[in-house]
Amino acid sequence: MAEGMLAGKTALVTGGASGIGRATCEAFARENARVLVCDVDEAGGKDSVAAIAAAGGEARFLRVDVTVESDVETAVRSVVDSWGRLDCAVNNAGVTGAGGPVGRLSADEWSRVIGINLTGVFLCMTHELRAMQAQGSGAIVNVASGAGVIAVPAMPHYCASKHGVLGLTKTAAVENARSRVRVNAICPGSTDTPTLRATMQASPEVEKLVMRSLPGGRLGLPAEIAEAAVWLCSDRASFVNGESMLVDGGAVAR
Repeated sequence: MAEGMLAGKTALVTGGASGIGRATCEAFARENARVLVCDVDEAGGKDSVAAIAAAGGEARFLRVDVTVESDVETAVRSVVDSWGRLDCAVNNAGVTGAGGPVGRLSADEWSRVIGINLTGVFLCMTHELRAMQAQGSGAIVNVASGAGVIAVPAMPHYCASKHGVLGLTKTAAVENARSRVRVNAICPGSTDTPTLRATMQASPEVEKLVMRSLPGGRLGLPAEIAEAAVWLCSDRASFVNGESMLVDGGAVAR
């Protein structure tokens, strides 16, 4: 029998082409889950699959735009058609967006970030829950942020979207508590991803602000965030439902 916390399970991960998403795909495969890597970045998504295959895991890539419901529906159906069921889903796809305070942020930028970060999670959960309810089990992890529990000046769209993800997570968790489908969220702190690195390099002031917010003096690693998703999707977290888990090195607690 294959060993691993997720042995025999199937998983779908959105935003799996880089950063936390890629680390999550790799961690799930290492724990012997079969993984569908979903992203709009085809080159990055295929690189994730290649890395998993090189390590002896099983994964496939599908181009998915989480704001397009037909893409999401196809992704869920692909997992079920290929592997018989959908056991785990990590809804990680998201963007930061261009910042600006309330009153100056454009409506278009607000809609774009809310559309990907919140409506995208809603669409993914809609189809994931249908598949999991039909089979009578499953675990969903939504990737929120520390910005889901505290204010983030000049990032109202991002902050609102992540607060919304936590509300959506809790509601779905309660609604499905008797169906053996668990729904949780993780709230990463500042994490060493290509997106954050690029942002800090472009603005020394942002870099100083980020580093001052870290009690431990370092950024989190994508692999450290991925471990929380693995545990929440495993049977070891069988009584954890509706949780919003901070994985931030103590940043929000400071």
